Amino acid sequence: MKARVTAHSAFTVADIDKRIYGSFLEHLGRAVYTGIYEPGHPTADASGMRGDVLELVRELDTPVCRYPGGNFVSAYNWEDGIGPKDQRPKRLDLAWRTTESNQVGIHEFADWAEKAGTEMMLAVNLGSRGLDEARAFVEYVNHKGGTYWSDLRAKNGRKDPWNCRLWCLGNEMDGPWQVGHKSAAEYGHLANETAKALRGLDPTLELVVCGSSHSGMPTYPQWEATVLEETYDQVDHISLHMYFENYEKNTREFLALPEKLDTYIGTVAGVIDYVKAKKRSKRKVTISFDEWNVWYHERKADAERMRDWDWPEAPVLLEDIYNFEDVLQVGCILNTFIRRADVVKIACIAQLVNVIAPIMTEPGGAAWRQTIYWPFLFASKHGRGTAMQLAVEVPGYTADHAAHVPWLDIAGVRDDDAGTLTFFAVNRNGDEPLEVDLALDGFAARTVEHTLIRHDDLEARNTKDNPDNVAPVKGDGAAIGGKGLQLVLPPHSYSMIRVGL
Repeated sequence: MKARVTAHSAFTVADIDKRIYGSFLEHLGRAVYTGIYEPGHPTADASGMRGDVLELVRELDTPVCRYPGGNFVSAYNWEDGIGPKDQRPKRLDLAWRTTESNQVGIHEFADWAEKAGTEMMLAVNLGSRGLDEARAFVEYVNHKGGTYWSDLRAKNGRKDPWNCRLWCLGNEMDGPWQVGHKSAAEYGHLANETAKALRGLDPTLELVVCGSSHSGMPTYPQWEATVLEETYDQVDHISLHMYFENYEKNTREFLALPEKLDTYIGTVAGVIDYVKAKKRSKRKVTISFDEWNVWYHERKADAERMRDWDWPEAPVLLEDIYNFEDVLQVGCILNTFIRRADVVKIACIAQLVNVIAPIMTEPGGAAWRQTIYWPFLFASKHGRGTAMQLAVEVPGYTADHAAHVPWLDIAGVRDDDAGTLTFFAVNRNGDEPLEVDLALDGFAARTVEHTLIRHDDLEARNTKDNPDNVAPVKGDGAAIGGKGLQLVLPPHSYSMIRVGL
């Protein structure tokens, strides 16, 4: 099978906001407790944060981390997580039917984020609470001093403000499962008034308003239109969420889901433009895709388990063990965000550790990379710069979500500072290699490197005992020739091609 791709120096999409390689930590399962935080672990620092996990997070170089939720935030009292640890209350978490110890709160998370080299993306509770609590939280985190909340922060051990810039106005408020679920009009009004109050504290904040939890919601996309009509002049981003499932074990349909993702992004981008035009606004609102990942391996079984358990602390929950097939999916998702860099400015893989995550840990033991760690690492490290507008000619197939799903999924990034072009390519075809003629118009290739992830078994997984079962290797399928490159991409494979100019 053959494909032709053209990259032209004059045709680009937009500069890529590095925050599309963001992450997410929720007080859910073992994401926090025995995930990032485990006092007594052999690698733990004085704050109880696991050093082995910090090393893996730093390697990913994720620019922002969303916290503390997620569904958890919609019934969370942020004040429970401040002050002496032995005086912090235990609370029942309604989202995941667990008990929250509050041993990790804003101070601990902020210190961890600084060590991890990531910026905080904090969420306020607009489910069970509202404007006043959100205002107090921002004042506690960001005000320099001399007020009740900022002085309390200093009393609790942090004199200087953290100056968190990015704030989420609640979470998935369109969802009936959400504590404090609201209609679009109710939520839009509350979010707008909260945004106005927060801008009164600091007009430079970036604010994210809730969009649809997924594109199958019955209120989508009217939800976006109603909420944005209420909030457009006060917010910077609207959030979207999507999880990718393969319950039917149909690889072709599974790998076609990024086409649905692309349509989702395009539809909401159109709603943004509609509201902007209706309001005669010069303001540009963009998309924060702040929850995304493959999620189905343990989802149904854990939903059954949750109904029966008795409010445990930090239980094993939603710990999907990812396979090689998921590498291909995550590669396609990240490629979609790169190709939509003009409108997607933030994206957060959900989540970072243990819970549907690229990093797994054993309490008291090892930490290791899941299969999906690798495409996320490559995109985060080498997917920064300018998204290229590629012309792609390749056969495809018909799926439930798209009439034409190209066998080749590819995105290109130009980094002028480094003098490189990087292409991320997924061969969706499991039966045939793809011979790709990649023309470089206006570029002169000097060197080319090919990194390949492939496994004969789509179900192959990484485990504590075999952590490198699915891992990148040096490929030999790329060569300079003619006016560009010739690539051979093996069946069902993920490739990163780095071109020195």
